[in-house]
Amino acid sequence: MSRHEPMFNVPSSVLALLGAMVAVHLVRMGLAEDWDTWLTLALAFIPARYAGFAGMLPGGDVAAVTSFLTHAFVHGDWVHLGLNAAWLVAFGGAVANRVGTLRFLLFSAFCAVAGAATFLVFNPEAAVPMIGASGAISGLMGATMRFLFTAVDGHGLAALREDPRSAPLMPLAQALTDKRVVLVTVVFLAANILAVLGLGSVGPSGIAWEAHIGGYFAGLLTFGFFDAVQTDNSSGAVMH
Repeated sequence: MSRHEPMFNVPSSVLALLGAMVAVHLVRMGLAEDWDTWLTLALAFIPARYAGFAGMLPGGDVAAVTSFLTHAFVHGDWVHLGLNAAWLVAFGGAVANRVGTLRFLLFSAFCAVAGAATFLVFNPEAAVPMIGASGAISGLMGATMRFLFTAVDGHGLAALREDPRSAPLMPLAQALTDKRVVLVTVVFLAANILAVLGLGSVGPSGIAWEAHIGGYFAGLLTFGFFDAVQTDNSSGAVMH
């Protein structure tokens, strides 16, 4: 008897992240403008917190720690949220189905933190709030590069939806020299550079290209440490 996979196989962990993002946005919509501004700034990543201004900003010293992650749950408007939701489903589904719920959530959080840290490096002392899940999602894109093309070479692109664990992990050295991965990376970098040249700003009304690039390379370079398939292979539990 043949087994038919659903057309849209979105893992529960991806749906949970989407639900959290939507919930935060709905809460903000229900708040008075002053309270919405306070909550947004308390959750946003603001480099000025680390230049001695944490006590003057909403959230205080606590936000200086938590905002490395909480910024990913705040979005400027429904369009911003919708775009990130679409990209999260596109790249998060295969990663979540490959590594499982816990590893997926830890990896997504790691890429969000890496994106915020990169934003801080390029914008020290800036008072501009950075919000959105783009850094984490860029990390999921980078992670997908490590098994997307091995899936294509093996069982075809449908394997990413049906059984992403069947695609071998591309070793990092190979990924950094694979022409297809390099091409995607160059296009990704070029798109962010063009956004900077066209918009010239960051934060809620602009493009936080630093977080995108930091998240992407965090995902591309470190996914092997989170990959459940590689871990199983090393113990002999699963063979490909």
